[in-house]
Amino acid sequence: MTNYFLEISAGTIDWSRAQFALTAIYHWLFVPLTLGLAVIMGIVETCYYRTGKQFWKDTAKFWQKLFGINFAMGVATGIILEFEFGTNWSNYSWFVGDIFGAPLAIEGIVAFFMESTFVAVMFFGWNKVSKGFHLAATWLTGLGATISAWWILVANAWMQCPVGCEFNAETVRNEMVSFFDVALSPFAVMKFCHTVISAWIIGAIFVVAVSCWYLLKKREKELSLQSIKIAAIVGLIASVLAALTGDESAYQVAQKQPMKLAAMEALYKGGTDVSLTGVAWVNPFAQPDYMDTEEAPLRVAVPNMLSFLATRDFHGYVPGIQELWNGYTKADGTVEPSFDEKIESGKKAITALAAYRKAKAEGDDETAKVNAQLVDENFKYFGYGYIKDKNDLVPFIPVNFWAFRIMVGLGCLFILFFAVVLFLQYRKDITRFRWLHIVAIVLVPLAYIASESGWLVAEFGRQPWTIQDMLPVGAAVSDIGSGSVALTFFIFLFLFTTMLAVELSIIFKQIKKGPEHEMPAS
Repeated sequence: MTNYFLEISAGTIDWSRAQFALTAIYHWLFVPLTLGLAVIMGIVETCYYRTGKQFWKDTAKFWQKLFGINFAMGVATGIILEFEFGTNWSNYSWFVGDIFGAPLAIEGIVAFFMESTFVAVMFFGWNKVSKGFHLAATWLTGLGATISAWWILVANAWMQCPVGCEFNAETVRNEMVSFFDVALSPFAVMKFCHTVISAWIIGAIFVVAVSCWYLLKKREKELSLQSIKIAAIVGLIASVLAALTGDESAYQVAQKQPMKLAAMEALYKGGTDVSLTGVAWVNPFAQPDYMDTEEAPLRVAVPNMLSFLATRDFHGYVPGIQELWNGYTKADGTVEPSFDEKIESGKKAITALAAYRKAKAEGDDETAKVNAQLVDENFKYFGYGYIKDKNDLVPFIPVNFWAFRIMVGLGCLFILFFAVVLFLQYRKDITRFRWLHIVAIVLVPLAYIASESGWLVAEFGRQPWTIQDMLPVGAAVSDIGSGSVALTFFIFLFLFTTMLAVELSIIFKQIKKGPEHEMPAS
């Protein structure tokens, strides 16, 4: 097993990463709009339930139609994404399938039973069930999608911060020992909150943008004004909450993934009283010389603020890349080993595991016991034993640095935008400002850029790990030909691009067509 991992070609690793990234990026184009529209269409239908006005019913059906188009595309890409764990990442699936498979299985049950049941009632049950039951189906459709997101994000959070598991040297697998530790870890809870709230922002911006397009065209004025009011309230609340949950997420990253934080901040040399970088010149196309430079050039920073955000102490100690490379002493007096020490410890664990399995096969229980103890003592850095170059342990800084600033900068812009929209809405002036209508439309792709940037930080920042400190990417992929993976990459690229083009075409046609106005029952 130990040599098998190391024999997989670099081409297979790179193409497998590229294929998974492609699928994940396209999938996330559909998911946030599904989650965001679910909230807004639920609120709109609640207004219909409370007032009984035909206007609210027509508005709810309009937004639900756009929700349905997007929902169908998200399901298709999500299924492919999950299958890739078995096809392209079989070593990963074997190594941690007992843990990772549980949330995915629950997500599948929720997605295909809860969502499929209530989405059918929502679309086809308007004149077949009571208003109350239909409203419940609408909210439960959104809740089902959100619960599905919970389990997916639990699985992802576990990869970032593995908890609730123990390594079984007998089976060479990690096995779950506490389902609740996995499902309710602080990392999972905060990742879920931040991710879903960011999806509400996308849904809110989308609704405001469509409504502003109608105002530009001097159509559907009442639908536009009421939808803008609801979406702007949702968007402003979500934008503020995203900032708060983002701060807590960054704090958790500082505790559990200090290298990711160092890459986000281009923090080459850490220490106490560390400043928070506002802007700096980090070449977006090349890894900087992080071992021979104390900080990025042209840096503008807020004094002591990174120490506070990372430790809740303005004078707190924050390690940079150099400290993580060479080892350092933490605030509590414990020593964090250097990369060399971690790699040596990981190699000891791998060697001891091989010796343990050989001794067990030969019936030498005493030798097996000694080596099992060595595995336990060194397993914390097991994954480091597969690292060939210490530079691989430093993620690509430019992507993390700039993606993080794009996400935060656009997040601040969204807060300002929603505040302005609400101010003008309540002053009854919003129809006069054509420039604001155009800005709303432009913000739709920017909202997606912000969301995708967040995922880039989350995933690029933990490289080279599939599972933090436990399993590097090179040891997680399937041993298949790189040509096969490259072929399927381009097939998926064509397929997903076609699906996206079809979805946009259908959505644009539905928006252009507008809502269907039914005559109220006499």
